[in-house]
Amino acid sequence: MPNENMHKHENRLAKEKSPYLLQHAYNPVDWFHWSDEAFAKAKAENKPIFLSIGYS
Repeated sequence: MPNENMHKHENRLAKEKSPYLLQHAYNPVDWFHWSDEAFAKAKAENKPIFLSIGYS
């Protein structure tokens, strides 16, 4: 299995400290951690929130 650091796409979760969030740092998704920034972006773009409560 290739090293995750070799993936080309790194999202904003790569800067988080949570082991759970870091698992998703190389997903091709524009993930946000729970924050005012996430809610403001969703509101500004009139988009729903997709909430992951953890599954690992």
